[in-house]
Amino acid sequence: MIKRAVYPGTFDPVHYGHLDLILRAANLFDELVVGVYDHSRPTKSVLFSVEERVGMILEALENPGNIVVIPFTGLLVDFARKIEARVIVRGLRVFSDFEFEFRSALANQRLAPEIETVSLMTREENSFVSGSTVREIASLGGDITSMVPPNVAAFLYARFGSAEGASFSGNLPLRD
Repeated sequence: MIKRAVYPGTFDPVHYGHLDLILRAANLFDELVVGVYDHSRPTKSVLFSVEERVGMILEALENPGNIVVIPFTGLLVDFARKIEARVIVRGLRVFSDFEFEFRSALANQRLAPEIETVSLMTREENSFVSGSTVREIASLGGDITSMVPPNVAAFLYARFGSAEGASFSGNLPLRD
């Protein structure tokens, strides 16, 4: 029996914290499915289409090995059952993540008791990185090259129309 796990997320965009967890989880299981959530009925807006997000992950991985990247919609446990994954992998960055992940794991356990949830702690250097942080810095022309792979930085800078690591060139607001 293949030990298959799923690492779900929006990955909007994928960053080094995600990639670290993907590679570490891939070492723990025979196959890791990176499930890219397709917000067909969005509860939050996304910057990139699901096809763009899948493409960015595949390009960033270069040699995916035992990693498969596919989009999904609907309940995570239904997707896990469909692909015959026995484990859901989640990442924990900061303490506040724990409460959300704990509640999600309990809900998933209620819906699918045969599927386990495994949480991996992020590495210290990635503990502050989130998709929203990366998007905000990129939208303001800041340097995100230490947070995302080069292909993702190029996508973000192109989307926001800014040059890599652009510096502030406007006027400072007057203060009283």
